[in-house]
Amino acid sequence: MLQMAEFWVGVAFVAFALILLYYKVPALIAKALDDRAAAIRKELDEARRLREEAQNLLADYQRKHRNAGQEAEAIVEQARREAEAFAADTRKSLADSVERRRKQAEEKIARAEAQAVEDVRAAAVDMAIAAAEKILREKAAGASGAALIDESIRSLKTRLN
Repeated sequence: MLQMAEFWVGVAFVAFALILLYYKVPALIAKALDDRAAAIRKELDEARRLREEAQNLLADYQRKHRNAGQEAEAIVEQARREAEAFAADTRKSLADSVERRRKQAEEKIARAEAQAVEDVRAAAVDMAIAAAEKILREKAAGASGAALIDESIRSLKTRLN
């Protein structure tokens, strides 16, 4: 039996197993495996936490995107209302300006008409004076005309004061 190689292999195996047990290698291996399992568990927990955080961030960005779209629509709507109000104000201002200019033109026409009437009256008065002067010269020629002129000059002084 001492001559068989299997026996010595068995003895060497038992000796090796005893040496491993003496130096507590199985405990070291178990501890290393436990440490590795804890590290993996920790990495899995961290990955799960990161995944949840990423999902929360994604939901937050999607909400912000929706809000941005709604805000953009609100801004466009506000701009449209302001543009409509500005257009209405511009139309009203233009209508007021046209009305004001029409009134100014009517007033200018009325003044021109009044001036024309006054000019016609002045021309008529001038023509009437000229005609009266001509008639008076023809009729007031001589001494009776001179007496009439003197009397008119005297009465003029009292009328002017």
